[in-house]
Amino acid sequence: MTVRVYVPRDAAALALGADAVASLLAQAGDVEVIRTGSRGLFWLEPMVEVATSEGRIAYGPVTVADISGLLAADMLAGGPHKLRLGPPENIPYLARQTRLTFARCGIVDPLSLDDYRAHGGLKGLGRAREIGPAATIDLVTQSGLRGRGGAGFPTGIKWKTAADAQGERKFIVCNADEGDSGTFADRMLMEGDPFVLIEGMTIAGFAVGASKGYIYTRSEYPHAIATFDAALDVARREGLLGAHFDIEQRVGGGAYVCGEETAMLDSLEGKRGQVRAKPPLPAHKGLFGAPTVINNAISLASVPIIMERGADFYREIGMGRSRGTMPIQLAGNIKYGGLFECGFGITLGELVNEIGGGTLSGRPVRAVQVGGPLGAYFPPALFDTPFDYEAFTARDGLIGHGGVVVFDDTVDMANQARFAMEFCAAESCGKCTPCRIGSVRGTEVIDRIIAARSSPLVMAGRDPHVMAGLDPAMELLRDLCHTLKFGSLCALGGFIPYPVMSALEHFPEDFHTVRREAAE
Repeated sequence: MTVRVYVPRDAAALALGADAVASLLAQAGDVEVIRTGSRGLFWLEPMVEVATSEGRIAYGPVTVADISGLLAADMLAGGPHKLRLGPPENIPYLARQTRLTFARCGIVDPLSLDDYRAHGGLKGLGRAREIGPAATIDLVTQSGLRGRGGAGFPTGIKWKTAADAQGERKFIVCNADEGDSGTFADRMLMEGDPFVLIEGMTIAGFAVGASKGYIYTRSEYPHAIATFDAALDVARREGLLGAHFDIEQRVGGGAYVCGEETAMLDSLEGKRGQVRAKPPLPAHKGLFGAPTVINNAISLASVPIIMERGADFYREIGMGRSRGTMPIQLAGNIKYGGLFECGFGITLGELVNEIGGGTLSGRPVRAVQVGGPLGAYFPPALFDTPFDYEAFTARDGLIGHGGVVVFDDTVDMANQARFAMEFCAAESCGKCTPCRIGSVRGTEVIDRIIAARSSPLVMAGRDPHVMAGLDPAMELLRDLCHTLKFGSLCALGGFIPYPVMSALEHFPEDFHTVRREAAE
C-alpha cells in the first residue's frame, strides 16, 4: 500500500534542506511524496507529515541525517520518535490560530486544482456568480474587510468606486510587492495556495467588470514567481481563466517604493516607478488611465472565504473596525518565528512572549518593530497594545503588512533610527523634496549624534559641553521628521518618522550614550 508523505517546498523549508529530505523519502519504498506549502512553523522546518489511518502525523524538524532513524522507528505508520509532533492541528502554535486565508497552506498540493476544490476552493467564486456583481460588492463591504497591505482602507468601498467608474476597460491589480522587513505572508500564499489568490482576483474582476488582472511580484521571490506562473497555466488549461477574465504576473526589480500603489502602476506600464499625485484615484484613473482596483494579495485571498461563509461570519471575528483575521508574521530575534493567523485584538505581548516564546537569544526583549521599516519601535511597556489598526495609530504606530520584528537588549536604537533614514534615502523615488533630501539630511544628523555620544569624554561622563551639544541636533532631527511626515508625497517619506521618533521617545538614552551591551 502506497504511503503518502507531505514535504513542504516553501522557500523557508527549501533553505533548510527540504529537497534532500524529500528525495530520500521518495526512495524509501512504496512512498508517494507530495510537495506542499508551509504551515508556517519555521522552527520546525522541514516539517514532514505522513498520512496514516488516524490522519496526518507530523515530524520535525527533519534533516537528511534523521531519515534512517525515522524509517527504522516506523515513521511511515506514524511510529514514535523524538521528532514526532503528532497531529499537526494539535501543535499549540497551530491550535491557537484562526486559519481562514491560510487554511489550505501546508495541506494541499499547490498546483492541483482538484486538491483545491476538495478543500473548499472555488465555492466563493460560485457564490459570487450566483448573487451577481452588486451583491458581491455589498457582501464584501458588509464583511468589514480592510486592506491588508498597511493602509487599512475598506475593500468594498474601493470596489464600488471602480465599479461605478466609467471606462471601456477596467483592471484588477494585486500588489504582491512584499518588501517590509520580517514579512513573508504573500510569498507563503503564492507558494502554498496560489489558487485562492487567483479565485480572489477573479471574484474582484467579476464584481467590478474587469477583464484583466495583473499581479505585481518582487524579483526576490523566484519560487513564488515560478509557482504562481505554473498555477496560472493550470487555471487557464482547466477553464478557470481565459474566457472572461485573465491574469498576468509581472515581476518588479525590487524597488521598495513600488509597493506604493501608484508607483507600482508606473512600473506595470513600463516606466520608472514614481509616486503619482492624487487625485485622480486609481479607482477612477489607474493602470493605462483606466479604472483600477488595487488590493494587497492577502486582501484578495480573504475574499473567497467571505463569499463562501458570509459577511456576518467574517465580521464577527476581530475588534473595533478591524474585522476578520490577520496573518501576523513573527521574525527577528524570536524563538518561534513563523506565520500566526488570528483575529484582530490579540495583544503585542501575547504575540511576542506567549506565541513567539520571547527571544531566541534568551535575553530580555527590548524593542519590537511592527509594520516594516516604516513602523514604530514599541518597548515592553506598550505590549498591552491590541493588534488593531486604530489601537496602533493611537500609539503612533503602524500595523503595516503584519510583520513583527523582535530585538533583544543588545540593540542600539540610535543605529536603528539611522537605518530608517538611510533606508528612506536609498529607496526614495526622488519625486518630492522632503523624502529625497530630508532623509539624507536626517542620516547626517544622526551620524553627528552617534559621533558625539561615542567620544571618549562623553562615554566617561566627563564632557557636559558635548552632551549639551546633542540637544540642538536632536531638535533638528525632530524638525526633519515633522517635515517628512507632513510634506512627503507618499507614505515612504511620510512614515519614516515613525521608527525615528519612537526610538527618540522610548529609548532616549541610546542617543546620549553607547549602550554597553551593544558595544560588546
